Amino acid sequence: MIERKRGIYEGRNKSTAYKDLVWTVATSADDTLDIAGQTRASLETIEQNLQESGSSKYRILSAQVFLTDLANKAEMDKHWCAWLGDDPQHWPQRACVGVALAGNTLIEITVVAAREAS
Repeated sequence: MIERKRGIYEGRNKSTAYKDLVWTVATSADDTLDIAGQTRASLETIEQNLQESGSSKYRILSAQVFLTDLANKAEMDKHWCAWLGDDPQHWPQRACVGVALAGNTLIEITVVAAREAS
């Protein structure tokens, strides 16, 4: 059975789960923040979405980070690494790419995570 968690945007959900996997996405609700603020807000949302679906940031398998300006990558990395922690056992595979995003959104993050064992 596919589980879908409704978000605020029409035509898409904030997360989907199937069997032992969870897919989720986040941007900052406040697009007036700088890259540090939008990164932290997006990561907090990712963490909440994962918890709602029975997973956690420590179970992320794969992540994609979309930045409107790759010059912001070092600043984003600082907050990403602080959020994940120092244990390499919790670090996922990750790609970071430059893209055009709507409005003043500076970052969008998608992840795939494994659920906690039941």
